[in-house]
Amino acid sequence: MIKPAIPVLSVGNLTTGGTGKTPVAGWIAGELKARGAHPSIVMRGYGDDEPQVHRVMNPGVPVVVNSDRVQAVRQAAESGSDVAVLDDGFQHRRIWRSEDVVLVSADQWTDTIRLLPAGPWREPLSSLARSSLALVTRKAADPDQAALLMRRLAPLTHTGTGAVAALVPGDLRHAVTGEVRPLSDIRGTRVLVAAGIGDPVSLAAQLQQAGARVELRRFPDHHRYVTSDIDQLARESRSFDFTLCTLKDSVKLGPRWPREAPPLWYVSLRCEIEVGGAEVSALLDRVLAARSTQIR
Repeated sequence: MIKPAIPVLSVGNLTTGGTGKTPVAGWIAGELKARGAHPSIVMRGYGDDEPQVHRVMNPGVPVVVNSDRVQAVRQAAESGSDVAVLDDGFQHRRIWRSEDVVLVSADQWTDTIRLLPAGPWREPLSSLARSSLALVTRKAADPDQAALLMRRLAPLTHTGTGAVAALVPGDLRHAVTGEVRPLSDIRGTRVLVAAGIGDPVSLAAQLQQAGARVELRRFPDHHRYVTSDIDQLARESRSFDFTLCTLKDSVKLGPRWPREAPPLWYVSLRCEIEVGGAEVSALLDRVLAARSTQIR
């Protein structure tokens, strides 16, 4: 492995997606910044949406996109960053990391683990031995079940630690004007949801828990919306009280949404540590301390 000039904290998955990696990586970068660090988010940039999502979530945090993650971290260091948050880096073996956080979705969990191509798993659970922390994420899943899963997975890590993060929908935001409305405004309304993400079903369940009557239009993860997709959604939107998408979809749909159509709103997930806050804090402290021990 190549040891970089600045500490690297990797946020990754054992599966192909839907764990909430982007909001968690963004939250970690924000926490490091709040503790006095100068983080960059480093990513391969699969699809054209994730880099822009990070820029919206953390306007003051640089986003470095490069398929060569070693070079990307070098760019981050040269631009003045003192820590790199590596988005989707668990399977990347060339660069040394100070810490590896691995996300597992409680919403998608099943005891039957099938590796690619038969299933969504990139690696078996035993690979958690390379990780510093098993972070179980939940959207609509029961919090007690998420905590139970965390206790099962934590001993598999090399530190024996785990945590649970709730990924909670925030306020409604207008995809064009940025106007903000409370999520509670959807209670009792009919909502059309367009989602090109890894786990759209959990998002729909969250909005139903918020009191909406939801109709979901599912698209592939990182979907590149064509004009016919947008026209169809705009036509359908006239039959609903709200039309919602995710922040990930909004950066692509918002600039092309027809002016004459009903407004397009988006929800962004925020990360809240429910269990294991001390363990997460200790991990961040280790990353911060590593800044003084690495050659710059």
